[in-house]
Amino acid sequence: MGIQTNWHVLTGGPCSGKSKVIEYIKSKGHNTSKEVARNIIDNGIANGKTVEEIRENTIKFQNDILNLKIKLENNLDPKQTIFLDRGIPDSIVYFKEAGLDINIAIKESNKRQYKKVFFLEQPPIKNDYARTEDVKTSKRISKLLFKAYLDLGYNLITVPVTKIIEEKAEIILNNL
Repeated sequence: MGIQTNWHVLTGGPCSGKSKVIEYIKSKGHNTSKEVARNIIDNGIANGKTVEEIRENTIKFQNDILNLKIKLENNLDPKQTIFLDRGIPDSIVYFKEAGLDINIAIKESNKRQYKKVFFLEQPPIKNDYARTEDVKTSKRISKLLFKAYLDLGYNLITVPVTKIIEEKAEIILNNL
């Protein structure tokens, strides 16, 4: 495995609460990084595009996400404690779902070792403006994400479904 970092990844299927937990953890004074896909979508919307237009070219969308994740992580201090909303290994699953070659995502995933990976279990789906996956797809993605991190040698800490963001964050912060 690559360089050891002091970064903690929050991963899980679509709408599992990662972004809300990251926001809460940030409000408690911790360093965080927002989800790259949402940043790409938000920037596209700010430039007058619809979510459908942004996501219509799946190859470009997934490559843009991976490239931005790589750029982001390459610019982070590996010694600094940071909570990431998704890690590079998430791209393995999204590339596979899109029928893309996963080798670049695997290669990039092996360049760094996250300190901890927290897997947020999948609650009932509630799509928003950026999430368009159906229930079946969301559950499949959730399972594949768990497996992708296991296959890379991570011991995942499971965060159970709860509607209370503070409870999820407490589980994470108590397991550092």
